[in-house]
Amino acid sequence: MMVAEADILNSSVLIVDDQEANVVLLDQMLREAGYARVASTMNPQEVCALHRKNGYDLILLDLQMPGMDGFQVMEGLKMNDADGYLPVLVITAQPGHKLRALQAGAKDFISKPFELVEVKTRIRNLLEVRLLYKKLENYNRVLEQTVRERTAELRESEARYRSLTELASDWYWEQDETGNFTKVSGPVLEMLGIRVEPLVGDSSRANVAGWNEAERQLLQATIAARQPFLDFVFNRVDADGSPRKFQVSGEPMFNQSCRYIGYRGIGVELTAKN
Repeated sequence: MMVAEADILNSSVLIVDDQEANVVLLDQMLREAGYARVASTMNPQEVCALHRKNGYDLILLDLQMPGMDGFQVMEGLKMNDADGYLPVLVITAQPGHKLRALQAGAKDFISKPFELVEVKTRIRNLLEVRLLYKKLENYNRVLEQTVRERTAELRESEARYRSLTELASDWYWEQDETGNFTKVSGPVLEMLGIRVEPLVGDSSRANVAGWNEAERQLLQATIAARQPFLDFVFNRVDADGSPRKFQVSGEPMFNQSCRYIGYRGIGVELTAKN
């Protein structure tokens, strides 16, 4: 992730110093270096309101000012700065204030009297970091929005799929790896006339009343082999002797570790369609 030179020079910078000579010196230095958006104030009590309004990329802040010193200004900025990043480069003539300023949230410091080459270098470096931070923040916002949109699309797609399967079939079903139904959509209870049991089962479930056992065993072999099946037809006879015919299609399901977790499919009764 790179920052273009033009973006750095187009960054917004606020100079805060109660000494007019220092303001003029820093303003002239920045403009001669090509910075186009430089503002200044000699009143520290204006800084928080100005930053809320303009969202400066960097604030050059003198620490020793009457009425409200730089430490108090930083405390105010921390309460008002919505993005959680305090874009402050402190200016101080007191070596003992440097560590305290960094602990208060300042990103760097420059010492009085100014060494202009050092000042320009520190300003440029901080602006590059600031713009990278903003790019990363914007990227994260876009990524989060994309994830939300994709999740919504997947949910909508799943809902459409379920709706279409219900329209195209009499029931939608899912079974776990043991053969037990985990999801059934549609009037399967009424249509099959039985409790929701596996389409196939182990040998202990043989001769379930009404079902054609040969067909059940064939379907059981297909499922045991983890094979998909399409339009498999099987029959049952109701308690009153009425024959009924059903058609079912299914496919095996696997998780991300390629472990078999069951089957899913659709079914339809053919009796009424003949």
